[in-house]
Amino acid sequence: MRGRLVSIMLALAAPALVGADKPVLVPDVSARQVQIRYSFNGAQLLLFGAVVYPGGRPPDRQVDIAVVLRGPVQAILVREKQKIAGIWMNADSNRFRSAPSFYAVASSAPIADLLDERTAAIYELGVHNLQLSPGGGALPEKERGFEAGLLDLRSRGGLYQENPHGVEITGGVLYRAVITIPSEVPVGTYTAETFLIDRHKVIAAASRDIQIDKSGFERTIAVAARRHRLVYGLACVALSLGLGWAAAAAFRRRF
Repeated sequence: MRGRLVSIMLALAAPALVGADKPVLVPDVSARQVQIRYSFNGAQLLLFGAVVYPGGRPPDRQVDIAVVLRGPVQAILVREKQKIAGIWMNADSNRFRSAPSFYAVASSAPIADLLDERTAAIYELGVHNLQLSPGGGALPEKERGFEAGLLDLRSRGGLYQENPHGVEITGGVLYRAVITIPSEVPVGTYTAETFLIDRHKVIAAASRDIQIDKSGFERTIAVAARRHRLVYGLACVALSLGLGWAAAAAFRRRF
């Protein structure tokens, strides 16, 4: 089975190998589409593939692989709360213009052992190497505090993940990694990136797109919220008022 898989991947990569003198990555994912329904409580996505070397011979030394699953970029406003006069209030805020809505990286070894800080920052490998593009206007120390807060918040929610031993490499050719997608994952087009690392350098890279979308009743509500915002807002207000009135009526009837 393993030999058949390698043969298939070699055939797929053949057009790209004509005249190639560098390794070529042949990546794939277990699902190109993930549907979010009312019962969706998360999923596991398998990222796998093969490394095709010139002449078909892998090097004698060990090479490493890092895979990244990245969600759509979004602007986000981070607020800092402080206790003022005994009341928790929003005291300060900072905006980030390009924060990934989801980010997960798995590697065959810790990123710090595979790449220097500059190279890791260029490829945005590692949660702390994300280019979040702060809005500016705040002191550098303040911006770093907001950035640390954003990374911590999203890491605790499962939206930012880092697994330093999450990639398995077999025979120096086949690789696989499992990325956990939480139930609160945003919808949109995701990019699965694979990086081949040798001697602290990225020597090959490849990517695949994955679509995460809502289906069924959830999709209908989401589409209505985007296309008919005013009607959707008024309907939400009316529903809230109706539920509040019903709860008040039930309370009076009971007591």
